[in-house]
Amino acid sequence: MSGIADIAEKVRHGQRLSLEDGLRLYRHDDLLEIGRLADEYNRRLNERNVYFIQNMYINPTNVCEAHCGFCYYRRDPDQEGAYTMSPDEVLEYVKERWTPGIKEFHIVGGHNPTVPFQYYTDVVRALKTAYPDVTIKAYTAAEVEFFHRLSGLSVKEVLQALKDAGLESMPGGGAEILSERYREKLAPDKASVEQWLDVHRIAHQLGIRTHATMLYGLIETLEERLQHMIYIRELQDETGGFLSFIPLAVQPSRKTASLKQRTSADDDLRTIAVSRLMLDNVPHIKAYWINIGPRLTQMAVYFGSSDIHGTLVEERISHAGGALTSQSLTRDELVWLIKGAGRIPVERDTFYRPVRVY
Repeated sequence: MSGIADIAEKVRHGQRLSLEDGLRLYRHDDLLEIGRLADEYNRRLNERNVYFIQNMYINPTNVCEAHCGFCYYRRDPDQEGAYTMSPDEVLEYVKERWTPGIKEFHIVGGHNPTVPFQYYTDVVRALKTAYPDVTIKAYTAAEVEFFHRLSGLSVKEVLQALKDAGLESMPGGGAEILSERYREKLAPDKASVEQWLDVHRIAHQLGIRTHATMLYGLIETLEERLQHMIYIRELQDETGGFLSFIPLAVQPSRKTASLKQRTSADDDLRTIAVSRLMLDNVPHIKAYWINIGPRLTQMAVYFGSSDIHGTLVEERISHAGGALTSQSLTRDELVWLIKGAGRIPVERDTFYRPVRVY
């Protein structure tokens, strides 16, 4: 591999890549070389298996005290379109959209200060009581840090209360870019870098497995993207609690936004590949079809991705920001995408235990 032969040797001999190695991969002119190397490493971990889950997204409230520069989903309490579903309304929402085979409820929403912390535990408890066999993956680290401020409880006490209510895993959102410079400009009201990492650290100590995301395509530098990955890698060395890493391509404010206002296919595939090579201790890199589209997601399995996410049923947050994709895919469509790439579709649960191999 001309130009990155030494990096390829490091990968093949199990040597960890540095930030400087990551920069060279991002700047290397042959995307396919990088993809082949990432695919080689991914197959070492996951063979030809590509995972997906039948899941349902639930957004109980869009009222939020934060004012992130990339979010078009949030509302102020008295703003048109603001909503907060009661636990009973959440159950009715699920009942209306329920399909057999759903294994996970993925719950995220706004940082709503007009309701008590008990509201958030009541939503989890209501769902777990009504659907005891469905895994509850709920609330980002940024939400948990907000719950800590809202309730006066420690982060550990907040997580324990959520776990007692039925929470079993956590999504990876709220990370955006783990850079204080970035967060001061675009997410000043959210958890700091250290707070976000510490929530996941404590969750892992409590036996709660989590995920990590990276929102790319705005004002961050390549160095900040790579440092973000290194933060995740270092915490994974410490706790082993991350199940997957999900690069999220930022969405523009409207569906009619031009191509120049969206991330490029090169950047999307390159970021997945670099993530796979940098995060040598995270089992799975996820291609998020909502943000990059089903066909590019299909290509991503050749660039180090071992997961194409799930059925979702009704995704709202990325679509509020101009995502062009549908809000859901069926199980059969996900199987078709994976088989069309010549890989083996593996339906999974939240913890990557196989449910069915197609």
